[in-house]
Amino acid sequence: MKKEKSIELLNKAVAGELASVHQYMYFHFHCDDQGYDLLSSLFRRTAIDEMIHIEKLSERILFLKGDVEMVASGSVEKVRGVKDMLELAAKMETTTVGEYNHWANECSQNEDAVSKKLFEELVAEEEVHFDRYDMEMDNLTKFGDNYLALQSIERSKTAHAGGGASTA
Repeated sequence: MKKEKSIELLNKAVAGELASVHQYMYFHFHCDDQGYDLLSSLFRRTAIDEMIHIEKLSERILFLKGDVEMVASGSVEKVRGVKDMLELAAKMETTTVGEYNHWANECSQNEDAVSKKLFEELVAEEEVHFDRYDMEMDNLTKFGDNYLALQSIERSKTAHAGGGASTA
């Protein structure tokens, strides 16, 4: 096994996942601020999923006697429109799926079946994320701004019923 190449690829994945966490939390904060609780929660849950991916990748790096590089691969894009957020999120997930499929094959070529399997498992999880964003884009297309208005109304109903405003 050529573990140095696997460590390099796993660290690239950590960097991408860290960037995703930052981007999704940014979206979560802005959706929450605008009263879009369903979307806010979706971005928050996805960020948590990505943190779990970082943990799995880091555990593998350490098992291979590498060092985990905790540096995000990019900066947060200041996107505030919901449609733009969903499009960027879907693009991020699609890019990640492509990279992880490629990296799984590289790990296989370097005789590292465990890292290959990890990348393949992460591909399946990233595809679920893509599917969620794709579904939300479909909802936005079908229902337009009414879809977003309904989310804000739900928050208002909860707040006026004595439930307080949602924070997640």
